[in-house]
Amino acid sequence: MRKVKECLALLLVVLLVLQGAPNISAASSSEITIYLDGSQLMTDVAPYLKPKDNVTMVPLRVISEGIGAATKWNQATKTVNIQGLYTSISLTNGKTTGIVDGKSVNLTTSVEIIKGRVMVPLRFVSEHLGLQVTWNQSAKTIKLTTTNLWPADPEIPSVPGEPSSEIRGAWISTINGDWPKSGSTKNIAKQEQDFIKELDSLQSMGINSVYVQLRGASDAIYPSTLVPWNKVLTGTQGLDPGYDPVAFMVEEVHKRGMEFHAWFNPFRANTTTNTSALAANHVIKQHPEWIVTAKNQMYINPGIPEARQHIVDAIMEVVNNYDIDGVHLDDYFYPSNTTFNDNAAYKQYNAGKISNIGDWRRDNINLFVQSLGQSIKQSKPSVEYGISPFGVWRNIAKDPTGSNTKASAAYDDMYADVRTWIKEGWIDYVAPQIYWSMSYTAARYDVLVDWWANEVKGTDVDLIIGHAPYKLGTAEVGWQTSQEIINQLKYNEQYEDITGSIFFSSQYLTKNPLGLIQSLTSYYTK
Repeated sequence: MRKVKECLALLLVVLLVLQGAPNISAASSSEITIYLDGSQLMTDVAPYLKPKDNVTMVPLRVISEGIGAATKWNQATKTVNIQGLYTSISLTNGKTTGIVDGKSVNLTTSVEIIKGRVMVPLRFVSEHLGLQVTWNQSAKTIKLTTTNLWPADPEIPSVPGEPSSEIRGAWISTINGDWPKSGSTKNIAKQEQDFIKELDSLQSMGINSVYVQLRGASDAIYPSTLVPWNKVLTGTQGLDPGYDPVAFMVEEVHKRGMEFHAWFNPFRANTTTNTSALAANHVIKQHPEWIVTAKNQMYINPGIPEARQHIVDAIMEVVNNYDIDGVHLDDYFYPSNTTFNDNAAYKQYNAGKISNIGDWRRDNINLFVQSLGQSIKQSKPSVEYGISPFGVWRNIAKDPTGSNTKASAAYDDMYADVRTWIKEGWIDYVAPQIYWSMSYTAARYDVLVDWWANEVKGTDVDLIIGHAPYKLGTAEVGWQTSQEIINQLKYNEQYEDITGSIFFSSQYLTKNPLGLIQSLTSYYTK
């Protein structure tokens, strides 16, 4: 995303008060129903009464979404800040006092966190912000009315064709069939038509940025002096397709007011160990001494300085030759959970005398990340530079500052020291691949979003979340409805450091799994 910081508009904040509510426990949302100006407010965590205090608790997020409130939850301090038209309120989990317009006020009940949702005491908040409330005892409904409570603000019209400052991205993969489509080999017209169709479909559902895979396995879908043409265009690696796909794509993307980000797999050399079909100028043929085979694939060894520079040079061809909006790397650094035979390089290229091979590997990737960023900014300072690492940095079992998860980790398994990239400001944004649901206990989506939001807090590095629509309809827990994606997007709203989302991948949006197109379109046009 271009560094356009969205101007924060002052939004209205209204919350509930309930006098003499029935004795309701934290159960299903069907026990009590809330309507705001005639529209039902849905929630997966039910309102409930604390009988001892006679205080009704309601999910802040649901109410704020219903009325467009300006709220922010600070996970580190467990504090919610609510900004109203005339009043600001700050409530902290566990504290018996709240802050209203800078003054301390006693609370009967503190903020609570139930099933990952922030629950607020309605009586306290409403006393300071005001609301018309009607309670129906027999129907167990609360009817809220906000009409005429506040002066109406005129809407600021959007400029047609102007991209949103929020990134709404889709990865377009040249390896898994997003593009080129089946049956388009050696067919320029069909390749162009398929891309236009995909682009129009994405834009119609609210997508404003595409991350197109230009380098899948040390090859290219653009004319390069360093690497061969990708075989997906013609069926033969190294064969000129007769046109420049990237020039065509950039033009079509910008014509629609969208952003074009060039996506590169930096160190993957070949997706198999079979090299018979590789072009003569492929890196495996030209520099076999740079190559390490692991997990039935072939990789460029990140420990060799000349090899790292070769990749930087290949990426800079695109930066210098095309009007791209960004350079984007995925998580192909060192392969995870396998043996990587780089002992010889460790001995030969360890000028810093790093005693641990793991730390040496992380240093190799750090050098690459920093070098590439410097090259991009020296050439075109306006080009955004971001990386999409694995969704878990480190598990708390390995590092007390890691996330409360049990999964592979970018730091330990891919040797990606993302924390250093963020702290040093080597990248403009980080886009962790948080490819799990809100109910996946080993690596819960909300737990990881909280962790990453805290990690970028106070830095100049933006946070974009990578989502997994490709899992919709699979057997993995939480992916049986497209509402999972919408719930994730809604969860992100509480963090101003989250500047957007990217979906993997394009075809899993346009194929409309479980009605996702309708859900996504509705969300982005609300």
